[in-house]
Amino acid sequence: MSYPGYPPQSGGYPPQGGGYPPQPGAYPPQAGGYPPQAGGYPPGPGGYPQQPGGYPPPAGGYPPAAGGYPPQAGGYPAQGGGFPPQAGGYPQPGAGGYPQPGAGGYPQPGGYPGGPTPGQPMPNYPGAPATNPSMPAYGGGVPSNPQAPAMSVRISLHNRSSLKQFPGCTDETPGVTVSSKGTDENAIIELLGNRSNRQRVPMVAAYKTTYGKDLIRDLKSELTGNFENLVLAMMMSPSHFDASELREAIKGAGTDEACLIEILSSRSNAEIQEINRIYKAEYGKKLEDAIISDTSGHFRRLLVSLSQGNRDERETVDISLAKQDAQKLYAAGENKVGTDESQFNAILCARSKPHLRAVFHEYQQMCGKEIEKSICREMSGHLEDGMVAVVKCIKNTPAYFAERLHKAMKGAGTKDRTLIRIMVSRSEVDMLDIRQEYLKAYGKSLYTDISGDTSGDYKKLLVKLCGGSD
Repeated sequence: MSYPGYPPQSGGYPPQGGGYPPQPGAYPPQAGGYPPQAGGYPPGPGGYPQQPGGYPPPAGGYPPAAGGYPPQAGGYPAQGGGFPPQAGGYPQPGAGGYPQPGAGGYPQPGGYPGGPTPGQPMPNYPGAPATNPSMPAYGGGVPSNPQAPAMSVRISLHNRSSLKQFPGCTDETPGVTVSSKGTDENAIIELLGNRSNRQRVPMVAAYKTTYGKDLIRDLKSELTGNFENLVLAMMMSPSHFDASELREAIKGAGTDEACLIEILSSRSNAEIQEINRIYKAEYGKKLEDAIISDTSGHFRRLLVSLSQGNRDERETVDISLAKQDAQKLYAAGENKVGTDESQFNAILCARSKPHLRAVFHEYQQMCGKEIEKSICREMSGHLEDGMVAVVKCIKNTPAYFAERLHKAMKGAGTKDRTLIRIMVSRSEVDMLDIRQEYLKAYGKSLYTDISGDTSGDYKKLLVKLCGGSD
């Protein structure tokens, strides 16, 4: 089809085949007009040939600047002076990611253990919004930058996990079958011991799709003892596993108070809220109601407070407020006839962890002793154990878990449920830090103690979760 006035008359502007590249000397074209001069395609120095799949320059505009469209492989282009996103990248600054240097940064030497330098804000972590008490805090939330890959709720913030995601692995069928003709335990150990939780959990659905059988039922029928318990724990999502452990700690004749405190004092708000949701769905009862029916007194109040998943998670620390809280704790305990347990409960369960680390420091400066010692003087029984555990977990979480592991293995007999729970739940969070704290506190590597305290396939899989000797 033709139109009046087309094609253009001689001396006009016929479009060249394949578009027109800019001439040397940039855009708009210099005197001499179109078509391009001899040797014009590809353009000479200074030109900008179009890349396959790229956008043509908008009419009247300039060619796209380096770093613009088309997007570079792997996500956003690096900003000037910045770093490119790493594999599995972190959310971009301004969307809950790490602060840029000079914008709060990490605490400098001389600050509180695990806390900020006085007067300096703490960094925001993946999945966190700006420090605003009305917004949900970090700890497994979906990163606010929709382009960043979703992160597991239990992924270490500083990549201190002993168990890494297997490269190139997708949600594929497990490379092992379980049948009455025999099970290849070594294949199970190699498979589970080299896959992250995010890669393991989908195996259950993939197995049923491929073989028409239930993987968990097959594993239960073919495996036994602690090896079975460890394998089944590794096939559950972190929050499902926590919910099942809380259920086991509460039901029956006795209560495992240490397990309740361990889980509720070390998980983030988002994780605790997910545990509550799963507990109600799986067991038909609210976790809070289960705790109330199985505990009593101030220890019950401590657990109920922790189970709300409503701790302040702002990362900034107000030193003047920390001093006030330290004075309140002193007035409620050491400086009082009797003890105001409610004051301890209110501060230890509601304040942010960075703030509490500052409070503990101020408390020691003020009365010359660590707050754990004051708690032991003022309280007793499960309440004392619970309060001390909360303080230790907040002060130094890896050291707290190192102590829990040591207690699980020392002496006659092994507390295998505790050993399994910590090794599975912390392997993708801070196991390398736990190993360092274990070696520092007990003079032996965690790997060595696990190897000496367990045996068989159970030991083989546990040391895979440990990740090596120190």
